Amino acid sequence: MYSKSHNLIIGFHGCDRSIRDAIVMGAPMKPSTNPYDWLGSGFYFWENGLVRAMSFACEKQLRDQKAGKDTIKEPAVLGAVIDLGHCLDFINSTYLSLLGEVYAHLEALYRNFNIAMPRNIVTEKSFDLLLRYLDYDVVELMVNLQEKKCNETFDSVRGVFWEGNEPYPNAGFREKNHIQICVRNPNCIKGFFIPRETIAEHKIP
Repeated sequence: MYSKSHNLIIGFHGCDRSIRDAIVMGAPMKPSTNPYDWLGSGFYFWENGLVRAMSFACEKQLRDQKAGKDTIKEPAVLGAVIDLGHCLDFINSTYLSLLGEVYAHLEALYRNFNIAMPRNIVTEKSFDLLLRYLDYDVVELMVNLQEKKCNETFDSVRGVFWEGNEPYPNAGFREKNHIQICVRNPNCIKGFFIPRETIAEHKIP
């Protein structure tokens, strides 16, 4: 009863400027379907995370340049107005409490097929679990089980993540903490926009 959010939220997606402009003008946004995506397949946004989205786009540009790619020529941020709809919200303890049960179900499936379980992986230049093959499978299985059990699928997935370095010794915070949104139902995206600059002489309400 209380799992559905009725409030619109603002999300930001880091990408190349040409992609941002095309989507704002009506081109379809392509969902991410990487098997290591943190919250399953869908359209990814940082909740209220304009700066984080731009940082991601700049970091991706540098990584791609080192790999000989030019995926992002000019880093930019795409804004979106999102209705979470029926949200698999991992900030909600109800859904967090189901993760162990879903994991056990997934483990049994892999064992039956004699296949090694996927693992979340720490990359060589970070201590964060940036490649989340296991989490991806757990989320996708939870979504599928919900659809079979209740004949209703999730429109979106939401999670909070502690990422990055400590801002000071023994801190309970990380420099890249963020809330991430994965939109599975594109109709949840009510509109796209280009973030505007702040007018300095006016306060931000």
